[in-house]
Amino acid sequence: MSETNIPLSAEHSEERLGVVHENLEGWIPALATVSEIHEALEKAFDYRGDLTITLKDGKKIEGYVYDRKIKGPALTDCYIRVMPKDSAEKLSIAYSDIAALAFTGRDTAAGKSFAAWVKKYNEKKAAGENNIGIDAESLESD
Repeated sequence: MSETNIPLSAEHSEERLGVVHENLEGWIPALATVSEIHEALEKAFDYRGDLTITLKDGKKIEGYVYDRKIKGPALTDCYIRVMPKDSAEKLSIAYSDIAALAFTGRDTAAGKSFAAWVKKYNEKKAAGENNIGIDAESLESD
């Protein structure tokens, strides 16, 4: 069997397709350069958990980054949009106002890929189960 015909696990298939799953829970990125700030906030946008954002005025905001706007190269031209954990208000925060960032919340999608869902489905089907439905797992911590 040639190397291209070797079956790959779902994890390896995702890696081969360029999907990289980082475990960012607990990460506190360095925000020393403009490049580091952009990289960290791009990862914050892709993160499926809450972050703690410390502003330059000392205020801390814990919440979910649901959007970002990049209108130019300067940090003052870039914003993240945050849903604070303790408020219904949605905030817009300039990159230039952020002093520190910490990935403090649980990543609700960690380990939950489509490949894992398909594997679970196929296991139930092989076991002879009928009317297979795989319900979404709770996002609340145990």
